[in-house]
Amino acid sequence: MTEQNPEIVIEKLLPHNLDTFTRLTLELWHDCQYEEEREYYLSLIPSDHDACFLLKNRENGIGFIHVSVRFDYVEGAENRPTAYLEGIFIKPEYRNKGLGKRLIQAGENWAKTKGIKQMASDTPISNAHSINFHSKAGFRETERIVCFIKDL
Repeated sequence: MTEQNPEIVIEKLLPHNLDTFTRLTLELWHDCQYEEEREYYLSLIPSDHDACFLLKNRENGIGFIHVSVRFDYVEGAENRPTAYLEGIFIKPEYRNKGLGKRLIQAGENWAKTKGIKQMASDTPISNAHSINFHSKAGFRETERIVCFIKDL
């Protein structure tokens, strides 16, 4: 069930909310560095091939989504280019309220303005929470892979 709260808004990533957005990315990707992420997302603000949205409750950042356009092959995609869910995060206390679906919808709407017909994503096989989220958000699983490496 989607919680309709007028104090929760979605904003496009812009210089004025970049710091809040960057701090949230570090909650998802713990091994990243603040300055590096900040510069990366700053470079995406003018991009025609990336869209980032910040989910806010009043003035507090509570989630984000980053969607890109991929022109190369995307597993399971029937069309090119394909919108790609690069990352999505909602603070734990705000989960299971329909806010992730609202972020996905913002990304989908952006992709549709570009004439894109499909959105893809990925997650590790072991991330049952993310797999469940994707299923609830309308994604269908297309394949599973096991990756290997060998030291030489």
